[in-house]
Amino acid sequence: MTRKRKKKKKNNVGVERALDLQYTPNHVAGPGADTDPAQITFPGCTCRRAPCHPGTCSCLRREHNYDERSRLRHMASEAQCARPVFECNVLCQCPDHCRNRVVQRGLQFRLQVFRTEQKGWGLRTLECIPKGRFVCEYAGEVLGGSEVQRRIQSQTIHDSNYIIAVREHVWNGPVIETFVDPTHTGNVGRFLNHSCEPNLLMTPVRTDSMVPRLALFAARDILPEEELSYDYSGRFLNQMDREDQARLHEGTLRKPCYCGAQACAAFLPYDGSLYCPPEKPGISEEGKV
Repeated sequence: MTRKRKKKKKNNVGVERALDLQYTPNHVAGPGADTDPAQITFPGCTCRRAPCHPGTCSCLRREHNYDERSRLRHMASEAQCARPVFECNVLCQCPDHCRNRVVQRGLQFRLQVFRTEQKGWGLRTLECIPKGRFVCEYAGEVLGGSEVQRRIQSQTIHDSNYIIAVREHVWNGPVIETFVDPTHTGNVGRFLNHSCEPNLLMTPVRTDSMVPRLALFAARDILPEEELSYDYSGRFLNQMDREDQARLHEGTLRKPCYCGAQACAAFLPYDGSLYCPPEKPGISEEGKV
């Protein structure tokens, strides 16, 4: 009887931790955020009578983002990089069933949070998901860089890290950084695990403002009961550059990867830049003003 009580208590604690989440379907502004994700800053299109088409719709500059079946037309795995996606927004005059409104419609497939054998909680689908279809977002608190470093540096080796850093490289321009933390405030995407051979791809999608919605699309056809996963590093199929290869030999304490993929890198992706203390303003590397 004693063993049964202990086992039940352990399971309850695990359930409580998994449910210790303030659910939000969209991003919320956190400490240090430059822009409120709920703020509407994009103008709307004027496609009231005719459907939204590239060239005539201000939200579609060159081509359609999705096909007739709401599938993302250009997958990052095929294009080597994620193309910018701008959907029609709340100020647009086009109807709600516009072809350029996909991510904003929310979940379209039945998903389930479940307990895995080695990776803690996970997320799986209860029905077939065709390649290219939107699955879910990775939503949470949008943070500033200093707050991200403060939170990460306060973590212990036993803590799970849910903070994600998304860096978008603009042609001939700056790098746009977005930091999202769904640890305490987030959505179902918080329970997605890493895989070196993922079945989801993350693509930044913008609707009402420059704060991107971190949308996850099916990288291939996904079967019912299959666990959903993405590459925490933002790459696809465990592709690493020279800098990533070098980090594997720096002796940094890394968490093991249990994805079970044939091309498994053995360790979870590691972003060392998030652990660097913020530089003091007006102080150079040599400590002189």
